[in-house]
This record gives sequence, structure tokens and C-alpha cells, in this order.
Amino acid sequence: MENTSILKHGLSGTALKLFALIVMTIDHIGMLLLPQYRILRVIGRLAFPIFAYMIAEGCRYTHNKRLYWGRMAALGIAAQIIYYAADRDLTMCIFISFALAIPLIYALHSKKNARSMLLLSAAAFALIVFVTMLLPELIPGFNVDYGFWGVMLPVLISLGNDKRRRLILAAIGIAAVSLSLGGIQIWSLLSLIPLAMYNGTRGRFPMKALFYIYYPAHLAVLYAISMII
Repeated sequence: MENTSILKHGLSGTALKLFALIVMTIDHIGMLLLPQYRILRVIGRLAFPIFAYMIAEGCRYTHNKRLYWGRMAALGIAAQIIYYAADRDLTMCIFISFALAIPLIYALHSKKNARSMLLLSAAAFALIVFVTMLLPELIPGFNVDYGFWGVMLPVLISLGNDKRRRLILAAIGIAAVSLSLGGIQIWSLLSLIPLAMYNGTRGRFPMKALFYIYYPAHLAVLYAISMII
């Protein structure tokens, strides 16, 4: 009965995020605890595109743009502290990628005059290029998770004015990420299946706090376990 209901009514934003959290956790378990099981990393490829899609949705519907960006940046910084404390890793996590994407999304959809929108968009895009392409050349070990196309994925999705166009743009963006990174990243195209089932609703229980707390918390727990074993 539940499966029939899902097929009929689709998946809410909350359901998609929960699914992404689960496959992300599987991915991180594979990365930190069970690297010999490659399938765990393959499963994890589905998480990033779903999060990117929901970031584009969040930018469309948020009532407080500054707060939305601030939460994303704070989440990224918290996760980055854990990454660096654990193994001195300078790879910026996906929420830093999203924090870079959000200003460009805002600029492209700004209701200001065309000149202001163009200037804001150019500045936001220049920052993305600088952080994803130039900084890695200047700082040894520095990298942005999923690179330039990873940052641009939610931006591309945000340009679609209906679900069909957003899915097409998502497919193009995911393919670009896959081609730029290679390897198992091609499996991320499977994320289009749950994304196609998205019904455009937030869900009965948004559980916003869970999503903001879980990411840094689960990383801290997994890193602690990896140090013990």
C-alpha cells in the first residue's frame, strides 16, 4: 500500500532529503570505515544531486534569503572544522559548494534592474571561478567538493521554470559533474529517478533542524569511530 501511495502521490521534499541523508551516510561509512566495499561509494553518488536540487528549490521558496545562505555557510564551516581536525583535509565540503552557488542563484533571479542583476551575477560567478579553479592552483591540497560543475549544478537547476525543465537541466549538470570527475560518478545519474518522483511539496514534517544538525554530527561520529578502529 505504501509503495502504491508513493507512486501515486510522489515524494515530498522531506522524503527526498531523508533519502539523500541515508545514501550520504552509506557513502561516508564506505569512505571512512569500509573502503573495501566500493558499492557503498556507488550508492552514495545519489546524494549530491538530490541535495543540489533541493538547494535550488530552497532558494526559490525561502522567505529569508540571507538566513538561508547563512545557515548553509555555517553548516559548511562546521563540517570543514571536523574535516580539518580529523586529517588536515583542505577539500571544501558540499555545503561550501552550495554556499558559493546560492549568491549566484539569488543574483540571476533578482528583481533589481537588468544592469544590477548582471553585475551581481558576474561578481558571484567570478567568485565561483576563483574558488574552484584558481585557489586550488595557489594553495596545495585545497579543493572544492565536486569542483566547478558541482557548484554550478544547483544554479543550472534553478534556471528551469517548471519540473520538466528542471529535470533536464539537472541531467545536463549531473552529466557535466560526472564527465569532469570520472570514475563512479556516472552512477549519480540514477538520482534522476527519485528526483522525477518529487511532487513539489515540502512534506508534512519538514524537520529542518534534523538536516542542519545531522551532517556535522554524523561526520564527527564516523571520524571518531575510524580513529578508534
